[in-house]
Amino acid sequence: MLLLTAPTFSPPALAQSAAKGASGLPLPRFVSLKARRVNLRIGPSRDYAVEWLYTRSGIPMEIIQEYDHWRRVRDPDGTEGWIHKSLLTGDRTAIIAPWKRGDARVYVLLRAKPQKGADLVAKLEPGVVVRIDECNGKWCRGEVQGTKGWVAQDEIWGAYPGEAFK
Repeated sequence: MLLLTAPTFSPPALAQSAAKGASGLPLPRFVSLKARRVNLRIGPSRDYAVEWLYTRSGIPMEIIQEYDHWRRVRDPDGTEGWIHKSLLTGDRTAIIAPWKRGDARVYVLLRAKPQKGADLVAKLEPGVVVRIDECNGKWCRGEVQGTKGWVAQDEIWGAYPGEAFK
C-alpha cells in the first residue's frame, strides 16, 4: 500500500449554472496549470499587478469567466484572479479533499475498481494532486506518481458532483 502526502489548499467550490464563455466552452469548467511558474493577476492583462505566483504545474483551477485571452480562475483555496490562457491546459487534475487538510488521521482511499470495498491501492493525504482521466459521476479514475486507481468523486476538488467524462 502506498501513502502519499501533499501541500495545502481549502473548501470546494460548487459548480455554477452552465453557460458558455467567449471561447464557446462551458463556464464554469475545470482545467489545470500548464506551466511551473504562473502569475495570478488582479485583472485580465499583463498591466495588472501579480497577486499570487504558483510554482507548480498541474494544480487544478476552475475557470469562472473569460475575457479575450484571459481566464478568471478560482483555485482550490477559493482564491480568484486572472491567468493568461496559454498557461492553462484542459488536462484534468484534482486535489484530494483539500477541505480535510490538517487532520493527520484522515486519508482518502484510492481503489482498484470504482466501488466501495474494492482492493485498496493507496491511501492519499488531503492535498495530494491526482491526474484524472475519467469520471462516471460517482468515481474518478486517476494516477498519482505512477499509481493508478479510483477515488470517490465527492472526495476531490477538480470534478463537479455528478460530472461524467472520458
